[in-house]
Amino acid sequence: GRILSGPAALGITADLIDRHGPDSFIGRLAATIDSSTDTTIYILAVYFASVGIKKARYSLPVGLLADLMGFLAAVYICYRVFG
Repeated sequence: GRILSGPAALGITADLIDRHGPDSFIGRLAATIDSSTDTTIYILAVYFASVGIKKARYSLPVGLLADLMGFLAAVYICYRVFG
């Protein structure tokens, strides 16, 4: 997922697709996982600061939980669709 760095996650995804091919299960799973998560720390730092949110107490745990759910949903869907 992209918890910390979007470009790093994209680099890992591209490397997996180069190694295994875009039509392989691993390539499809990597692309699905990469597109199902967002850069949580970036959102908290940039977007919240731009609108002046000062109290973001539960934002990090909820953002990380959303990333985990996106990851698990991507794995489940890829197994069901591409099996």
